[in-house]
Amino acid sequence: MPTHEPAHQTAHQPAHEAPGRWEPTPPARHDRELLAIYLNDHLAGSAAGLSRFRAAARAHRGTPAGDVLAELATEIAEDRRTLRRLMRELGVERQRLRQVAARIAEKLSRLKLNGRVVRRSPLGSVFDLEVLLMGVEGKAAGWRSLQVLAPRDERLDGALLEQLVQRADSQLERIEELRRTAVAEALGGRRHERENVAVSPRAT
Repeated sequence: MPTHEPAHQTAHQPAHEAPGRWEPTPPARHDRELLAIYLNDHLAGSAAGLSRFRAAARAHRGTPAGDVLAELATEIAEDRRTLRRLMRELGVERQRLRQVAARIAEKLSRLKLNGRVVRRSPLGSVFDLEVLLMGVEGKAAGWRSLQVLAPRDERLDGALLEQLVQRADSQLERIEELRRTAVAEALGGRRHERENVAVSPRAT
């Protein structure tokens, strides 16, 4: 008497579905959600960074450093618009609450004491420029992350991302030059030398 053995299931095919109808569930949705979180975090950081660049440019208005910072603020604003455009092309929606929270946090961070209660401390410029450096380094890392994804996502322009990375590197070089000058002014004795020259020697 013949025995009836259960039919072998097709590899990866659930028992409750008929042959030929099952399709694997791609992980794309989860990846898109993570990408949305990542890009919105960078967008929030860019909002805080732009505010800091503009504040620094105002604080140094009328000086060579102020001119450089104003130019950098313009570039940072352009980079932020580019990020928003890339997010639209990738189908990533802006999370406005993150943007608002980042701006509030940035404004609160500028209330920290830096050695002076009433007037601005010479260290203020050093601190500001170091924060700007970290912000641009984070932005450059974001562009490089998108470069990793570009070969697998035709919506990402690899040539544009390379330009953005190079521009971030240029921004870092200019900020570092300003930071070194600020350190020399605040900690290296240049300011004190100028003050001593400005004071006339007392007659004996």
